[in-house]
Amino acid sequence: MYFIYILESIKCKRRYIGCTKNIDRRLYQHNQGLNLSTKPYRPYKIIYIEEVENKEKAYIREKQLKRYKGGKALKKLISCWDGGAVKHNSL
Repeated sequence: MYFIYILESIKCKRRYIGCTKNIDRRLYQHNQGLNLSTKPYRPYKIIYIEEVENKEKAYIREKQLKRYKGGKALKKLISCWDGGAVKHNSL
């Protein structure tokens, strides 16, 4: 299983979308400043997680979410999240 995740900076509300096999490790890496693109805006919290069956589908879905550019579709997705991994099977 792979996960697409959306992080939000606690400091400035900036969002980051990515994918990983291990959510806890990836959040730790972001919060430790190991990712250059997110380092200046840490700490982060997870605001959305979606589960897909393989790496290829995860990258496709990640790109799809990044195209939302913070618009209504992304806001709706985040607002409906209940804290668990959402299974995404439409790819």
